[in-house]
Amino acid sequence: MTIAFWCVFIAALLPYAAFGVMASSLDARLPRVSAARLEGMKARANGAHLNAFEAFGFFAAAVIIAYLVEGANSTINWLAILFIVFRIGHMAFYLADRQPLRSACFGLGMLMSVAIFLHAAFH
Repeated sequence: MTIAFWCVFIAALLPYAAFGVMASSLDARLPRVSAARLEGMKARANGAHLNAFEAFGFFAAAVIIAYLVEGANSTINWLAILFIVFRIGHMAFYLADRQPLRSACFGLGMLMSVAIFLHAAFH
């Protein structure tokens, strides 16, 4: 398995890291309803949780498409590692309520996904 594929695995688990911060405050019978009532860091954890899911699909597709087009590739591996670093930064800055660092990490993570896709398209 390539490093990029391991990064897809890590990216798939990242939403649950943020979920752990807020899980104790949720009503297990109605978790979505109780999530809407969260405040402060727990509300930000919910936002980071949802955002991690939103970013995952494009990243995973880009890695898989790049692998299908090019096979194992060190550039794709490094871009995938950077994606994970920026997503962890995004989550940390989201929880710490540090704007614009949160948005910068989001944008750079998205840029890594775009770069992986474009590298495969034009390599």
